[in-house]
Amino acid sequence: MLSDRIVIRVSVDPGESFLDRMIALVEGAERQKTPNEIALHILLVGLTIVFLFACVTLVPLAKYSSINLSATAIVALLVCLIPTTIGGLLSAIGIAGMDRLLRKNVLAMSGRAVEAAGDVDTLLLDKTGTITLGNRMATEILPAPGVKIEDLADAAQLASLADETPEGRSIVVLAKERYGLRGREVDHGEHTFIAFTAQTRMSGCDISGRIIRKGAVDAVAKHVTALGGALPAETEAVAARIGDSGGTPLAVSDGARVLGIVHLKDVVKGGIKERFDRFRAMGIRTVMITGDNPRTAGAIAREAGVDDFLAEATPEAKMRLIKEEQAKGKLVAMTGDGTNDAPALAQADVGVAMNTGTQAAKEAGNMVDLDSNPTKLLEVVEVGKQLLMTRGTLTTFSIANDVAKYFAILPALFVAAYPELAPLDVMHLASPFSAILSAVIFNAIIIVLLIPLALKGVKYRPIGAAAVLRRSLLIYGVGGVIAPFIGIKLVDLVLSAMGVV
Repeated sequence: MLSDRIVIRVSVDPGESFLDRMIALVEGAERQKTPNEIALHILLVGLTIVFLFACVTLVPLAKYSSINLSATAIVALLVCLIPTTIGGLLSAIGIAGMDRLLRKNVLAMSGRAVEAAGDVDTLLLDKTGTITLGNRMATEILPAPGVKIEDLADAAQLASLADETPEGRSIVVLAKERYGLRGREVDHGEHTFIAFTAQTRMSGCDISGRIIRKGAVDAVAKHVTALGGALPAETEAVAARIGDSGGTPLAVSDGARVLGIVHLKDVVKGGIKERFDRFRAMGIRTVMITGDNPRTAGAIAREAGVDDFLAEATPEAKMRLIKEEQAKGKLVAMTGDGTNDAPALAQADVGVAMNTGTQAAKEAGNMVDLDSNPTKLLEVVEVGKQLLMTRGTLTTFSIANDVAKYFAILPALFVAAYPELAPLDVMHLASPFSAILSAVIFNAIIIVLLIPLALKGVKYRPIGAAAVLRRSLLIYGVGGVIAPFIGIKLVDLVLSAMGVV
């Protein structure tokens, strides 16, 4: 509190305020499941059903063969055959991914969010503060034909006195330093300040019968047209030239007359183009989101090297773009820091909120960047891809391991009743009981041995899906087939030496 009272002004009807619209959009947002998550779920359920059916059919077969297989033995066999290896490691893989992001000062709300980052197809980034340095500064004032530059500077300063944005303050400073217009006392009885809104895209001041406005060129043009004026062709050409150069033109009007243009300049961050090249190499499409006009947005997009841009973006337009991308089967990542970004952050598969942003943005996203560095998404994506590679390799090992255990145990169970199976009984286990007990013990040991790999993760290499699959099949697939035969036999020998079986 800076005074002894709080003044609240209600400018719209209840239910129609900016926050009400943001809350409604956030509540309507729904994140989709990732393709990898769906595929793994189907695989695990399918394998569980297959091995459940296989174990159930062993009961009548054992009775017919006069083999004593108790219900406990069947359950133990089922437990070590179904995909318990990858099931037991999934949590460790997710926690490890969250831990790796935390080391990069990114707080992930769940392992699922990290996984989704590895599957991202489209990346949406705000222009200001992300692609550019932000804090656009007024660099020059360009009057319309027949308008004195001092009159334009005076009107621009009046329209910016109540504007607390960096852009508005820079206009006041430029008028003071370059044109000698010192700060003036504002009498609220004579002055009525008009706040900027996303709908009008203008701010201004009503003073002594004058209606002074400052804002987007097209918005000011509509305003003066409604008052009986028009936008001069020369001023429109100046605004187009500024937009083509990557700057932002703001028009200033006094009543029905356009006084001229204020040139706001924004600077693209150094090294940002190289980062977008790395995203492109990963197959990720980058889209710049900005409230600027299409000319300005296009110029900055070309300079930054993004694949596409969305100009004159509103919260609804951002959310609509994300839904359109998701309808095509793509996963979308979004960075933001403002309340107006909250709906898009909630709808995106990966929503990274800046720590310096609003509470609404941080609650809507599923990650928070503690350094507030939006370009860190590159590291987030790489960690996500590493998590996916780790889970893929361990899934390959788990499937091969489970199938190998089945073929290692089955001959040992029925070789006594069916001597024809002797060529398949390569391990010559001590007894059917020893086969099942050894498999259960090996199953518990292998999960413990794989935990360090799950936590450390497989090193990410951008070598393509086909090369990754070949590598996983060669190392973890073949390894998963061989390991059970060796491991179960060793456990069987230990149990026999101890006289357990």
